[in-house]
Amino acid sequence: MRVAVFGAGSWGTTFAKVLADAGTSVVLWARRREVSEAVAERRENPDYLPGVTLPANLESTSDPSVALDGATDVVLAVPSQSLRHNLTAWRALIDPSATLISLAKGVELGTLKRMSEVITEVMGVPQDQVAVVTGPNLAREIAAEQPTAAVVACTDHDRAVAVQRACTTGYFRPYTNTDVVGCELGGACKNVIALSCGMAGGLGFGDNTLATLITRGLAETARLGEAFGADPMTFAGLAGLGDLVATCSSPLSRNRSFGERLGRGETVAQAQAAAHGQVAEGVKSCSSIRELALRHGVEMPITEVVHRVCHDGFDPREMAGELIGRRTRPER
Repeated sequence: MRVAVFGAGSWGTTFAKVLADAGTSVVLWARRREVSEAVAERRENPDYLPGVTLPANLESTSDPSVALDGATDVVLAVPSQSLRHNLTAWRALIDPSATLISLAKGVELGTLKRMSEVITEVMGVPQDQVAVVTGPNLAREIAAEQPTAAVVACTDHDRAVAVQRACTTGYFRPYTNTDVVGCELGGACKNVIALSCGMAGGLGFGDNTLATLITRGLAETARLGEAFGADPMTFAGLAGLGDLVATCSSPLSRNRSFGERLGRGETVAQAQAAAHGQVAEGVKSCSSIRELALRHGVEMPITEVVHRVCHDGFDPREMAGELIGRRTRPER
């Protein structure tokens, strides 16, 4: 196995490190030459993982053809809304039989497709050739080799196992799952719920509010998953609850931090500038997830409020009243 990782942000670089630490042959592609040179010469990605020493066996390049030469597996670690554009540019260079592994968590604007659906459409490959890696994946902690678990989801169980073996280390423990739909929806929706938790924190609300948003956020995510035939148990696992708790609770979460800035009164533009170019996926995905829910008659009130704050000028200070003031009902 030889793996090409496309995207040298914090998570792409970290996952490349995981693969290298697992003994897998891996090359990291960076859009900017200075980043690939820093990885090759200094064993560091100073823009996204400063202070983290990268393995000596991790190769790097800014040339897609070099990265894909001999690659049996291709990891796609670019932002969800740019995945289609980037993959279209690389398509002719990718081995038609390669396993395509998505690290992106989102739903595409316009098409409302999950990332695995975008990949199969652009590449013209069957669904069982695409795998998804998801779960509580705070890059900085994994790069520091703090113990964590993840999920490798693929409808082809044997392919999932092959990816699992390629990224198993003493600090990174991947499980397999065949429910790609549930795993992807869990990963996309948790970014939106994390924005709401950040807003609540920025407004000064405490742990009861946080627990309420996490729990009810999980409920609306599971409702959306049910509409698409996902396994309900997926949302109780690493790709659901695990990812949700990590992203909603940690200051390392870009979506949580972005939401905090909005809760403190900053505009979306100000919060984006403060993120120094790093993408808070939920800001765009909240719109596509909301539209997906509306089309399928799924009630997602937290997602609705987050969309209104991010795109319609709704004041985060009105968020609590909007949610608490809804008609009372049974929990299930």
